[in-house]
Amino acid sequence: MLQPAEIKQRFSQVQQVVNQAESVCQSDQSIPSEIRDCIHKLADETGRAQSVMQSNQESDIIECIDNLEAIGDEAKRVCRSAQPSPQVASMVMRVHDELSDFKHKLH
Repeated sequence: MLQPAEIKQRFSQVQQVVNQAESVCQSDQSIPSEIRDCIHKLADETGRAQSVMQSNQESDIIECIDNLEAIGDEAKRVCRSAQPSPQVASMVMRVHDELSDFKHKLH
């Protein structure tokens, strides 16, 4: 298990990546709606996860990151079928990879 300071740092990185992805979605209207929906869902969930991260409750944090990673998996699946631009595909993979790496370090 990561130390509390490491968890906060990793979560901050996740927030940055998700915020960047959300900004791209807002500025690029050509992004398929399915991908846009996944990124929006991730942004909403990371907002809610903020309070969980503050709690320092290990089981709640793990559950929260597992849920975020599942949404990241969904975004990756959607990305494969929707075939967006290379920039958008890269953005989705970056979000997914960040969440997946965080999850694996928590377990």
